[in-house]
Amino acid sequence: MPGEIIPIKLAIVGGGRTCEFFLQFLQENSLPFIAPEIACVCDLNEDAIGMELARDMGISTTTDLQEIFDIQGLHGIIELTNDRQVLLELLRRRPRGLWVLEHNIGRLLKTLFSTTQNLYSTREQANLNRAMSEILLYQSHEPILLLDPSFTVIEANDGYLDAMGKSRHEAVGRKCYEVIYGFTSPCYQWQPEMSCPMLETLQTGEVAKVIREQEMAGGQRTYCNLETYPIKNADNEIVRVVEIRTEITEELPSRWEKRLRELKTNLGNVVKEDRMLTLGKLSASCAHEINNPIQGLLTFGSLMQSILDKGPPSSRDLDDFRNYLNLMCSELERCGKIVSGLLSFARESSTDAKEIDINDVLQSVITLTKHHMQLQDIDLRLEIFPQSLYVKGDVNQLQQCFLNLVFNAIDASTGGGIITLASRKDTASRRAEVIVQDQGCGIPKPHLDNIFDPFFTTKDQGEGTGLGLSIVYGIVRTHHGDISVTSEPGKGATFRVWFPLNDKDQTKDTA
Repeated sequence: MPGEIIPIKLAIVGGGRTCEFFLQFLQENSLPFIAPEIACVCDLNEDAIGMELARDMGISTTTDLQEIFDIQGLHGIIELTNDRQVLLELLRRRPRGLWVLEHNIGRLLKTLFSTTQNLYSTREQANLNRAMSEILLYQSHEPILLLDPSFTVIEANDGYLDAMGKSRHEAVGRKCYEVIYGFTSPCYQWQPEMSCPMLETLQTGEVAKVIREQEMAGGQRTYCNLETYPIKNADNEIVRVVEIRTEITEELPSRWEKRLRELKTNLGNVVKEDRMLTLGKLSASCAHEINNPIQGLLTFGSLMQSILDKGPPSSRDLDDFRNYLNLMCSELERCGKIVSGLLSFARESSTDAKEIDINDVLQSVITLTKHHMQLQDIDLRLEIFPQSLYVKGDVNQLQQCFLNLVFNAIDASTGGGIITLASRKDTASRRAEVIVQDQGCGIPKPHLDNIFDPFFTTKDQGEGTGLGLSIVYGIVRTHHGDISVTSEPGKGATFRVWFPLNDKDQTKDTA
């Protein structure tokens, strides 16, 4: 009869994506003349995506093909595995009157699936374009550009056109590099040093930001902040890029000042962390050095106590007591200097620049490291300038600078040798010079250009952070100084540091 709907009971073999689509299609759409009912889905993989959807829809599932043939009232089987052996098995085992739609139906369903997905993509693209237009409309106070992955301008708002001095006809449909710079190919091909946020976004799929300098009409230079944002489709592919341009010419100086303050703060924090590491290394060495005189004090004290326990001391005993007391005072004074040096190094001080005698700083470093050198069979050769060398700076940072250089020399002198620590006055350049020289393993020539880079180290993993010399470099530059290194593998290294002499020292020199 015309208009009559015929019910058909079906089973599906193959629970993959085609099965998933077919089930979704039947759930969301009706077919003319027939009303298919899916009685069962069969697949060897219980976790197949079509099997999961069937269970969610209340449809029976099985991994045993025979169970399908036992279904009462089944009209046919749809084979969606695209496996000819499965099809032949179905044809061989099917009961009389049960028809099988072979895998060609799968191709038909996949075509339908692809067509539907393309339709969804078309709708999605239309929604995307409409959303982008709304963004351009509501954000019209900021210069905004909409680009496709080929650098073509899809849309530009009034703010952007005004900033570029272009009409919509001159911008839309043309390449961004052509509209903005007059190039015939992407910017990086003409000016490799010019960072392209659009290219970075296409390569990484992430937001990109750069500061771009541009020469305007009349030779005036302006600076702008460019930010690019990727727009992706359902397959995570970039289909559009939004570029937002912000003028920062007037605020750029304040940005640089802020960044400079941040860099100085970061250097201060890194120096503090490195000081704690150095303090731990010093404490271990100084504890051993202090322990020896303490043992000596205990020995002399016990000896004197045992003599007094026997009775009044004789004149000879009193002479021995005087010698013991002189030695004990000398050892106590040495311990006091070591502890004072550690406390001075660990103590937080004001970061304000003060007048400092470089020689005093070197003497404190010697006090803290001399015993460490003795433990490694290293001789210290001192060549300290006989007069004060006044510079302006932070005493803790300068201590850290020279300690790192000395420890670097100690680490390089694994077989002993001599470390030279010298200070000099360069009268011609009005600078104080400090030299730290060792006879250790030296630095390979290819590494000389990188030794001041952060985290660069030639030590084994766990033996160094690679920050010591970069901190030295940062401290030297902060104090308006210079540093150089010369080395030959197997013959040691020589570090030279220069600091400008303070006016007070210059006055003394010229008086």
